[in-house]
Amino acid sequence: MRRALAVLEQVRDHAAAEGLSLTELADTLGLSKSTVLRLAQPLLDTGLLSRDRRHGHFRLGPGALALGQAYLAGIDLRTAAAEEAHRLMREAGGTVHLCVPDAPHIVYIDKVENETAVRMASRIGSRAPMYCTAVGKAMLAWLPEDVFAQVVDAGLPTVTTRTLTDPGLLRTELARIRNRGYSVDDRENEPEVRCVAAPIFDHNDVVVGALSVSGLTSRVTAARVRELGPAVAAAALRVSRTLGATR
Repeated sequence: MRRALAVLEQVRDHAAAEGLSLTELADTLGLSKSTVLRLAQPLLDTGLLSRDRRHGHFRLGPGALALGQAYLAGIDLRTAAAEEAHRLMREAGGTVHLCVPDAPHIVYIDKVENETAVRMASRIGSRAPMYCTAVGKAMLAWLPEDVFAQVVDAGLPTVTTRTLTDPGLLRTELARIRNRGYSVDDRENEPEVRCVAAPIFDHNDVVVGALSVSGLTSRVTAARVRELGPAVAAAALRVSRTLGATR
């Protein structure tokens, strides 16, 4: 069984190419051609693999698609992110939020609080502006241009003295976020709160949410932000992979 799965994994890893020949599979796995054919036959019978008649190359079959769709149908964003959200809360010591886009706003769909820290005012189901929250900017950085226009058209009013209210400055900030992989709300939405967030992508590599860590500025210092950024980005990436993203 394990060797048969190795055959399937090799073909999967070359799914974007023309497939793999019998010789290539055998050489890569260190097996004889006859052994590869024997291991592949049940995978061909169940449709997990297919083999084209012209070249004899192995590719993923329709059964692999059905299996993937069944997997994706069995998970949702909250379920996929739950473990990472709790891990982040324990490691970062702040409040973790999971949000989804609803331009020009974001919606909080889950929240994991550190019981020893000051509680954040956010509530599951509540909304906040995209342009001045870390989760909002994390998603906006990868959303289409028309969403950016929708956010700007809705207005960029001042929330705190540090809120970005100029569309040009906001666009520059979104470029920085794409470059480093995470966003920062440095007292832009609440005067004494810093937040670090990263985007979550689905199996189509489309941004569907964001994961964040928030805390008072006395705990989430500027130096701490630089530590949290890569950690939050890594957690969001693991959630994305669970959802089938290939980024």
